[in-house]
Amino acid sequence: MTNHSAQVLGLVAPRHGVVTLFGYGITVRVDRGHLMLDDGIGPERRKARYSRVGHGIRRLVVIGSDGMVSFSALRWLADQDAAFVMLDRDGSVLATTGPVRPSDARLRRAQSLAHQSGGAVKIARELIARKLAGQERVVRDRLRNLEIADSITEARLGLAEAETIPSIRQLEAEGAQAYWSAWRSIPIQFPQRDTHRVPDHWKVFGTRKSPLTGSPRLAVNPPNAMLNYLYALLESESRLALAALGLDPGIGVLHVDSPSRDSLACDLMEAIRPEVDSYLLDWIAREPLHREWFFEQRDGNCRLMGPFAVRLSETAPTWARAVAPVAEWVSRTFWKTLKKPARQIYPATRLTQNRRRQSRGGAPLQGVEAPSPLRICRTCGKPLKRGRNYCASCAVAISKEGLIEAAKLGRIATHSRRAEARRAATMRRQEAAKRAWNPTNKPDWLDEKTFREKVQPLLKGITVPSIATALGISDPYATDIREGRRVPHQRHWLTLASLVNAYNK
Repeated sequence: MTNHSAQVLGLVAPRHGVVTLFGYGITVRVDRGHLMLDDGIGPERRKARYSRVGHGIRRLVVIGSDGMVSFSALRWLADQDAAFVMLDRDGSVLATTGPVRPSDARLRRAQSLAHQSGGAVKIARELIARKLAGQERVVRDRLRNLEIADSITEARLGLAEAETIPSIRQLEAEGAQAYWSAWRSIPIQFPQRDTHRVPDHWKVFGTRKSPLTGSPRLAVNPPNAMLNYLYALLESESRLALAALGLDPGIGVLHVDSPSRDSLACDLMEAIRPEVDSYLLDWIAREPLHREWFFEQRDGNCRLMGPFAVRLSETAPTWARAVAPVAEWVSRTFWKTLKKPARQIYPATRLTQNRRRQSRGGAPLQGVEAPSPLRICRTCGKPLKRGRNYCASCAVAISKEGLIEAAKLGRIATHSRRAEARRAATMRRQEAAKRAWNPTNKPDWLDEKTFREKVQPLLKGITVPSIATALGISDPYATDIREGRRVPHQRHWLTLASLVNAYNK
């Protein structure tokens, strides 16, 4: 055992404040004041024990529904100001719970009366305006599709005249239809060794609507499955943020009431979706996806493997920080619709602590950069360190192939009309110099034997550019002369002898 507060027996350790459990027989319990974690598949188990001090846990994410979580463990997490999130691999949120905060009944009443007070339209318009603005940036700056970006801009500008929730929904739908059409043809990269095992519909982003459901649920390819899971993380963070501010995540303003979802949480996450999209787009544009990160069910539904879902779960703090100021703005907007004494202040900024920061002269809360995408070898799929595209074994083969291709291009270039003309001109110039040379200009003592024995060995002390310049020849030819592989024409012997000062040697 180590002396750290998290005594890790397997690999369950916090990354970016997130601990993620997956597999079968998951156990979360408390023993003698320590949080005990156990997960895994079959005999491959991971265990860890965390004390109440220095544990570093901000989110405990459980993927799947096979196991046990004790009440004492939920209390331990609440006491440590940590949240519990239960997700399914298909991108649905099964349960969330966070630290309990005192709430103001007047704020909830204002939330429930938002459609009568006009607050619902104001909030819905602002959330969708932020969403459309973000989508416009993604399409214009990242996908370079100006036509579709202009269509989204037109929908966003139309929000200024939208006075009802249905009209706002209509503009949001028009923008979404244009936005996702720009994603259809985005290619998805896989390592070369995975290509033969990857279905064709996995190699392109395609449509957001799954053929299994007619909606984004039950994605049939990796990028859409990843997006569904990231959206599930965002939804869970939206729920936690609203509950922390004393709002009811279920009473929405844009999404209709439904027993199967928390409508206000779905409303809130609309403004942050483009940030999640941008993160995924950056991943699939820069890095290949490994076939082993995904599995396909018998109906074609694409699911995430547990270890890969763990890495995506590490982005939760990024979405929590992104959704916090938007959630506080929604809370303030609800509060403004109340009739209250003029001295009554806005609700507390529990998520960003911006009011406290302002009172101390500090800057507003800044966002948290999402963890970098996993880097794998583009040939075999092995994990890589930052800054590399191939593993050590594959890099040798890739370099060899690159040299072969470069040699092919070089041979083609040397046989072009321009190269042939330059080579012919050089040969004519050299032949003219040979004919113009008078052998009597060469001293009698400088014969071939003297040149080979006394001059050429000393040329190794002369630089190649000096030889090439003195003789008016190419660097490769000068290198051969310097190394003794070629004997130059006799007209060059005296010049080379003078370079090495070989007259009296």
